[in-house]
Amino acid sequence: MMIVAFFLFGFSFSFVGSITPSMLNMTALKISLEKGQKEVNKFAIGVSLVVALQAYIAVFLTRYISENPLVLETLEKAGIFIFAALSIYFYCASKKNKISSKPNTRKDEHAFFTGILLSVFNMFSIPFFCGVVVALESFSFFSFDVIPVVFFILGAVLGTFLILFLYGKFAKRAQQLTGKLTNDINIILAILTGLVAIFTAIKTFL
Repeated sequence: MMIVAFFLFGFSFSFVGSITPSMLNMTALKISLEKGQKEVNKFAIGVSLVVALQAYIAVFLTRYISENPLVLETLEKAGIFIFAALSIYFYCASKKNKISSKPNTRKDEHAFFTGILLSVFNMFSIPFFCGVVVALESFSFFSFDVIPVVFFILGAVLGTFLILFLYGKFAKRAQQLTGKLTNDINIILAILTGLVAIFTAIKTFL
């Protein structure tokens, strides 16, 4: 049962964290409109392979940090400000009405390698997963044993793949609703990250 929980943690955080229009999913949307769902799937596989490595690096870094209580305590305190800043960022982003959907790929590029390249340059991924693992660890919801970590990473990979797949599958509809989707999801993320900051502060200082 706990194995399922680790999978769901990885899947849920990865899916929700990737749902707002970004370089990766807007590229998936463009590829779908220009080349079709088959190429989107190749793109999503390329992105997901890199996400697996990024999630593993995040877990490894967090485990190293967790072995030093002082560093972990400092990181948890820093996490309060990080999540608070993310909450403000998502709230401000929800106020933007226009979403850019300029193509991020050329028609002669291979979708699979484009996915790998763009995912490698997605510098937010590793800090994001580090934050997730630290938050889960602080509430004793995470284990660094091999099997739980494997299922967490598998969940993260499938969550990323699914959101890119859905962007491609419903490309035309997503193109019409991108602005509204962004506003709604960003408000939700602003609330969630704000709550995480509050709960982490309560746990750290009380």
